Amino acid sequence: MPLLSQVLKKNGTQIGPAVVSKMIKAAGYKLRRAKLVLTSNDPAYREKLSRISLILSNLQPNEAFFSIDEYGPFAIKTKPGRMLVPAGIQPTVPQWQKSRGCMIMTAALELSGNQVTHFYSAKKNTGEMIRMMNVLIERYAQHSRLYLSWDAASWHISKDLFVRIEAHNAAVANGGGPLVETAPLPARAQFLNVIESVFSGMARAIIHNSDYKSVDEAKMAIDRYFTERNDHFRQHPRRAGRKIWGKEREPAAFSEANNCKDPRYR
Repeated sequence: MPLLSQVLKKNGTQIGPAVVSKMIKAAGYKLRRAKLVLTSNDPAYREKLSRISLILSNLQPNEAFFSIDEYGPFAIKTKPGRMLVPAGIQPTVPQWQKSRGCMIMTAALELSGNQVTHFYSAKKNTGEMIRMMNVLIERYAQHSRLYLSWDAASWHISKDLFVRIEAHNAAVANGGGPLVETAPLPARAQFLNVIESVFSGMARAIIHNSDYKSVDEAKMAIDRYFTERNDHFRQHPRRAGRKIWGKEREPAAFSEANNCKDPRYR
């Protein structure tokens, strides 16, 4: 404001900084911080997004669409978080801690029934994706078609995985069972992956401010969390699309407007 006032005075308009400030506010101008917009540089972004939207809009009762990803690896140690404490108490977490173990969880969210299928993995690789596909085929054996949606990580788009899918679909023609199709997300668009919202809710509920003594104890808490979540949606059937317990970052629904991946949940 002083600089604007100074320039105006040099150009023959005698006006003080306070008046300049009032005039700018009266004109409706405000100081606002620029918002970071999440984008993908995938040249086929619109095509992939349109295909997923088309699949979901025409999904039949005997078809299932899965959002799949991994959570972790993350170390088992005392985690920071918000807690209710009396006056004068400041919770602290040591900066340097000895890890009590490390774990990776692989999970799939079925969007129609809002059910999560999960297991624990030693690594993130193609073998774990094939394992997840086999688990879903067995669990949803009565369905006619399963759609698997994931981000563009190398093990999600490997040749071995697609060879296994083709072999399964060829066998289905003779022996029955659900066909498997992939509906990959655009590259560098993890913020569209619906299960990231569920991971965020899980982390806020049972990972933040935790102090598990072992990997097994952490696994028990995660198993209990997903059991309660799945039971809730069995008793109250609803497609993924509303926040659960006020914990999930975004409504668990596929939408370009959502940022499902919370950078703070780890």
